[in-house]
Amino acid sequence: MPKPEPGSVFESRQAQWKNRGKPDKQEGGSKTSKQESESKAGKQGIEPKAEKKAEDKTEKELSDQSALENGHKVEKGDLLSRYDARTDGRTAPVKNQGDLGTCWAFASLLALESSLLPGESYDFSEDHMSHDPYFLLDQKSGGDYIMSMAYLLSWRGPVLEEEDPYGDGSSPEGLKAALHVQEIRILPEYDREVIKAAVYRIGGVQSVLYTTLQGQTQDSRYYNKETGAYYYSGTQQPNHDVVIVGWDDDYPAENFTTPPPENGAFLCENSWGTGFGKDGFFYVSYYDANLGATSLVYSGVESADNYDAIYQSDLCGWLGQIGYGSERIWATNVYQATGTAQKVQAVGFYAVDQNTEYEISILKNVPEHPSDADWKNLKRQKLGTTNGSVSYAGYYTIPLAEPVGVAPGERFAVRIEVKTPGAVHPMAIEYDAQDGRCQVDLTDGEGYISADGDLWESAETQQACNLCLKAYTAWE
Repeated sequence: MPKPEPGSVFESRQAQWKNRGKPDKQEGGSKTSKQESESKAGKQGIEPKAEKKAEDKTEKELSDQSALENGHKVEKGDLLSRYDARTDGRTAPVKNQGDLGTCWAFASLLALESSLLPGESYDFSEDHMSHDPYFLLDQKSGGDYIMSMAYLLSWRGPVLEEEDPYGDGSSPEGLKAALHVQEIRILPEYDREVIKAAVYRIGGVQSVLYTTLQGQTQDSRYYNKETGAYYYSGTQQPNHDVVIVGWDDDYPAENFTTPPPENGAFLCENSWGTGFGKDGFFYVSYYDANLGATSLVYSGVESADNYDAIYQSDLCGWLGQIGYGSERIWATNVYQATGTAQKVQAVGFYAVDQNTEYEISILKNVPEHPSDADWKNLKRQKLGTTNGSVSYAGYYTIPLAEPVGVAPGERFAVRIEVKTPGAVHPMAIEYDAQDGRCQVDLTDGEGYISADGDLWESAETQQACNLCLKAYTAWE
């Protein structure tokens, strides 16, 4: 069988986002592009997570043309020229990260909190997220959205602020997630209309800036303190996370210290307290070099009793991608059912880019050390098969066509066929990039990959990675 294709290896997002939350004190510099910063992953076919990517299992369309949620279609022309989520009670209270490099955690949880408003109001713990034991960076060293996605999607959080208050330097063990995050979309780069539709239809959008500011008392030539307006047109990579909560197509260009090409700005919520900007909010020009480069929306949040168990081996999340030089790959994660009899109800996976197609099924009674003949036999007995597509990159929980029962102790497998247009590494993986950021454990997974669905190789022993492919069950 063909080996995973070496392909093009791009700069990992780990390296690119490592110091998020620690603003650069410099006011210029040269651009760090993917081409300028290429670094080998150290194994064939593994591509460190690159810079983009999202959409959904229920076909909530968020395209240039429209957004769709709960059956309500919003055409591009229907979006207002100005919107402020504060007027609808859809912004969480402004918080203050202090002098720690935790903006990534604040932005993630502010965006998550806003997605639940106005119906449900929560205050989640940034302390718990940024003290997660699977992350090796301390609170002063920054972080990134890859870490927040891994934390939330593995159900390690979110926990309530009252259970783990911010800034005490420690985090208690044994806390349970208050809710379960099941879907996070990563929106297309710099797509204003999609960002607007997401803010309007779902909630705050987590995005990025480059800034030399380090708090509410700092000055910067890119920031107009009088108008609360920020615009950076340089080539420095982003180093701070904020939440987009509105927009104004007619926001005056002259409000910025250096006028951008045209009017228009996004309204953003920061994590530097109410003393920054206008009560903690400020405007960022549509033409800012980084805002919108990476944008996340927390589009699927469910109660903590939605499923009884989660099976997973990617506790550090989507750190890279693997493939055979083709848009298509087959992948399987084997799990052993624990506890009582249960039914596999849904499967979770990452789409690594737009317009990803999938077919998902469950295989029962998987033998130890399965051979290619075993896989061919199991394929003929696959159950619960469902297929579809997602428009954007991100993480999606896909319900099976019908639940599949598994007995206590039974070895079962989640099987997925993925096709991502233009990709050569279409499967998301967890692997050790040896950058000192995450504590990757390859002993907790049993994954297999294939170029044709018939001939398989071990992800852990032959490619030193875990597959990002989860299963969700309910007790019978």
